[in-house]
Amino acid sequence: MSATPPHPPFDPELAAALARSAMPATITADMIPARRSAARGITDEALATLGLGAREVRIAGFEGGGVDLTVVEPTEPSGVGFLFLHGGGMIGGDRRAFPALLLRWASELGAVVVGVGYRLAPEHPDPIPVEDCFAALEWTVAHTAELSIRPDRLVVAGTSAGGGLAAGTALLARDRGGPRIAALLLTSPMLDDRDRTVSTQQIDGVGVWDRTSNVTGWTALLGDRRGGDDVSIYAAPARAGDLAGLPPTYLDCGSSEVFRDEDVAFASRIWAAGGRAELHVWPGAFHAFDSIAPDATLTKQAIAARDGWLVRTLAEQHPRSTEAENTTAAGAPAPGTGTGS
Repeated sequence: MSATPPHPPFDPELAAALARSAMPATITADMIPARRSAARGITDEALATLGLGAREVRIAGFEGGGVDLTVVEPTEPSGVGFLFLHGGGMIGGDRRAFPALLLRWASELGAVVVGVGYRLAPEHPDPIPVEDCFAALEWTVAHTAELSIRPDRLVVAGTSAGGGLAAGTALLARDRGGPRIAALLLTSPMLDDRDRTVSTQQIDGVGVWDRTSNVTGWTALLGDRRGGDDVSIYAAPARAGDLAGLPPTYLDCGSSEVFRDEDVAFASRIWAAGGRAELHVWPGAFHAFDSIAPDATLTKQAIAARDGWLVRTLAEQHPRSTEAENTTAAGAPAPGTGTGS
């Protein structure tokens, strides 16, 4: 067996934060129960300190199974909405594990956020998670008036596994003729089950969510189909042959994480299809660096880039966007709960 190829060095500030954290590099199947029990989302009390309210809704997901949603509502909604799909490697996570930036957009921009409690693998394998997310998209679009969301300002956002599910949901919406999505925000999306890229080989036993973790997550979702020919593009969007017709898409990742190469390839194929994508690869960043090191210089740069993309995207679609929207990028991240893989 060949030696693990060296990975790009971690940013020193991020490496110091990683050394202080309790986040393991490797997740195996026997660790799934502990990962789930450790998942904690933001409480109603913490949301209230940001001027936000929350309510719980249960909808019918794939084949009638129940899917829980958390609807976060500002005092004065602006018409902007986010359907948020949490991380957790397909095997864990919490619908209330909202990134700090998303909570700031809710608090300062007046965005409504719908967090989706899609059902988890391995108990609920593919296609259940992505179909649950699509059901949540359909529900949100059907209730935009009640939610004070403008149908042309609904963004689907996801991080890690949630980023892959967001891309899969967007492909389902494209291929089923709707609902319309205004934009996609994909933070370190988990897109490819095949374990063939250089970055999957490099990130082995180091960082956060390494190669073994990735195999654990994809195997839970796909079982014996992982890496084979019988995997749909909605489960593993990196397999899509045609990425035309996707909404404007933002992708970012670290140079030192498993998902780097599949994320770069996904953005490149959106461009090749004539689509719109903005891609950032943060040098020396590992997976979930922004939640582990929220005050790091690189994290602040990543937050500013996401801020800028949102403001530009909304302004391009709606030239008369408010002054508040155009000044949001200058704000500092609000306290919140980040997500991992």
